[in-house]
Amino acid sequence: MITVERPVPSVVPDFGDTTPTTRKLAIICSKGALDMAYPGLILANAALGEGVETHLFFTFWGFDIITKARMDHLKFTLLGNTATHVPQGFGGLPGMTAMTTHQMKKQIAEAGVPDIREMLGQIVDSGGHLWGCRMSADMMHIDEQDLYEPVEGIISAADFIEKTEGAQLLFI
Repeated sequence: MITVERPVPSVVPDFGDTTPTTRKLAIICSKGALDMAYPGLILANAALGEGVETHLFFTFWGFDIITKARMDHLKFTLLGNTATHVPQGFGGLPGMTAMTTHQMKKQIAEAGVPDIREMLGQIVDSGGHLWGCRMSADMMHIDEQDLYEPVEGIISAADFIEKTEGAQLLFI
């Protein structure tokens, strides 16, 4: 476990704009790697800070972000990730995933970015909605008691589309 002292972030982001909005944002989180979990959560937090109604839909490996047994243990790997600019052969070496995960978590903490659980808490505290995908849950034998408690439910894709009618959609 990495311990880095940092200031406690505010629970609700405030970007100074108090103008009411009718905007909606729907984010589909489909990947559960550490580096793929943050983009959707950061965008959701920013949208909520701007007063945008925000819904996140966790599907396939994105379920790892909201599954109690996995959410605190997301990994980062070099293997198959050409954006790291590291030769791919290094990614397959023993211990590389543990080392790169440790390094990424350290950099995240040093930047003052909350961990996954804290970020999800901020989203919920700011009025955001968390949903699990019914089809993925059935495929992976996941039910609601396996999930982070603030997840509102496991719903079908059609239900999510209905709840987010008129929303801007992001697929991550």
